[in-house]
Amino acid sequence: MAVETPIATSGSPPGRPRRRGRPSRFGSETFAAWLFLTPSFVGFLIFTAGPVVAAGVISLLHWNLFSPPTFAGLSNYTRLGPDPTFWSALGNTAYFTLVSVPLTMVVSLALALLLNHGLRRMAIFRSLLLLPYATITVAVAFVWIWLYIPHDGLMNSVLGLVGIDGPAWLISDTWAMPSLILMSVWKSFGFGMVIFLAGLQAIPQQLYEAAKVDGTSAWGSFRNVTLPLLSPSMFFVIVTSVIGSFQVFDQALVMTNGGPGSSTTTLVMYIYQSGFQNYEQGYAAAQSLVLFAFIALITGIQFLFQRRLVHYDI
Repeated sequence: MAVETPIATSGSPPGRPRRRGRPSRFGSETFAAWLFLTPSFVGFLIFTAGPVVAAGVISLLHWNLFSPPTFAGLSNYTRLGPDPTFWSALGNTAYFTLVSVPLTMVVSLALALLLNHGLRRMAIFRSLLLLPYATITVAVAFVWIWLYIPHDGLMNSVLGLVGIDGPAWLISDTWAMPSLILMSVWKSFGFGMVIFLAGLQAIPQQLYEAAKVDGTSAWGSFRNVTLPLLSPSMFFVIVTSVIGSFQVFDQALVMTNGGPGSSTTTLVMYIYQSGFQNYEQGYAAAQSLVLFAFIALITGIQFLFQRRLVHYDI
């Protein structure tokens, strides 16, 4: 009896059928990933990377928007050194950041801890506390201007009830920046509160029960359980708050227009004044790139400390 022997085709091992015309699963997943990423990638190129590159080019020019630009080399950058207004604006921005970020963290964490303790109608309170963050900054700024009116404003009226003569908030060199900081903390604490509340609700309750069995006090549980496991949320809020505070602009423009004098002129506001009031586009672009470098440097330092201070388990 004759037996037919299968003939192996070239390029494929004998006994194994060859697959043709069928895309691999890995290839289809890669294609789907690029399909979803493409809109964000195109948006990043148009609205982020493109303007940064354009600012780099404009910073090398003398350009007032009305006449053709001329090449300036690095003169816009060397001009920053002896400019006292630039350093004053940088100092005001650092002052705003160093005070507003810790205050926002403390208020956000305190409210998150309060809401995390089974408060009745928590959804309503959470929505009400989040309202300032969801409101447009310009609208909030106009409301706070009314609160800060020296004689008839709500702030000084409340202080007058306890015998305190309130300051001339927005027209005082000393109190103008604290006034902006107070308003900014009220405007932005809701964002941190929501992040902290999500982090608190993700901590396993068994850890608190184990700490209670061991006789740990409430402060000990907060220090040894809550703070370590909340450190990823705290790191995220710190990074985003620092970046946002370095870009403070709206409230300073609406409430004080940088004054009195230059006591509330922040770096972004000085960039705006240079570019769109003095029509020095090259100088404004140079300042914006220096601000970008400051933010990148500080964010990089924060990520270096993240390895040591942020814990994902205990």
